[in-house]
Amino acid sequence: MARHPIGRLACVAADLSSPTTLRLKPHAALRFVVKSNLHTQSQGLWLAALAVTLFALTIPVTRLAVGAEGAPQLSGIFVATARASLAAVFSAIFLWMTKAKRPTWHEWQLLGLVALGVVFGFPVLMSVAMRHVPAVHASVVLGILPLATAVGGALLHRQRPSPAFWLCAVAGAVLLVLFSLLRHEGQISALAWADGLLALGMLCAAAGYAFGALLSQTMRADHVICWALLLSFPLNLPIALWTWPQSPIESSAWFGLLYLALFSQWLGFFAWYRALATGGTVRTSQVQLLQPFLSMLFAVPILGEQLDLMSAMFALAVIATVFFGRRMPVRS
Repeated sequence: MARHPIGRLACVAADLSSPTTLRLKPHAALRFVVKSNLHTQSQGLWLAALAVTLFALTIPVTRLAVGAEGAPQLSGIFVATARASLAAVFSAIFLWMTKAKRPTWHEWQLLGLVALGVVFGFPVLMSVAMRHVPAVHASVVLGILPLATAVGGALLHRQRPSPAFWLCAVAGAVLLVLFSLLRHEGQISALAWADGLLALGMLCAAAGYAFGALLSQTMRADHVICWALLLSFPLNLPIALWTWPQSPIESSAWFGLLYLALFSQWLGFFAWYRALATGGTVRTSQVQLLQPFLSMLFAVPILGEQLDLMSAMFALAVIATVFFGRRMPVRS
């Protein structure tokens, strides 16, 4: 999305001057450009849905990898650094195969911020916390992530969501907070200290998403996470080797780690950053409101956790805020 009205007009002019549109009448050419833009936004939303589905498995699979307090498996620090190290190896091969252009100095700086958010901050904090809270509970706490991403995107991309858009976003966040309080019968003290780690991890993820979307305007979206992982590799690998488990670990935990490396830390970002770049960070981030409830659904077969009627009812209410939020104007 163009950041300035002049830039926006330039984009439209470029579309109108293309060989395809030059053969059309003026009114037909304008309809062609509008239809093309709508198709691009629709494509971004489908990519966001794919990415959110992949990310939704992150919470229950991380719980599977680290285990519960009574049956610990891999340590949270090891899971976070090992998944990033494996993903960095995949990234190096992918960048070499696609003959990726080296980032500029300014892009390296932004990549450092992306790495702090989605390679270090969120994975480490979330992995450590997941040993102490059920996946369903963590899904609710992290449900505020779309609103945080929208705020970050609005600031970085100079987008101006309408009051109605913010109303939908805040309504979704309030529903999630209310859901959390009702599950704990209104007792704030019942929330584990791990919730603080999850909240900090959420802020890190939101910042990483926003800066990654900004980089995706000048770089290939799939190259953004790859370069961020390579930048972090010299620090992640030694920590992963140092925290290598010394006791026998169940095979399910290792399979969980492999999923986190391949999908949560790597391929999921291919679709997510592309979706943020094409669909707009503010609007596309609202698709993530579905993520906590998808995580709850995945936690049932993977971990054997229960999904009650209240969770299903809140899921429908949050989906409604996504449905209406998509249709609210977002201006540059």
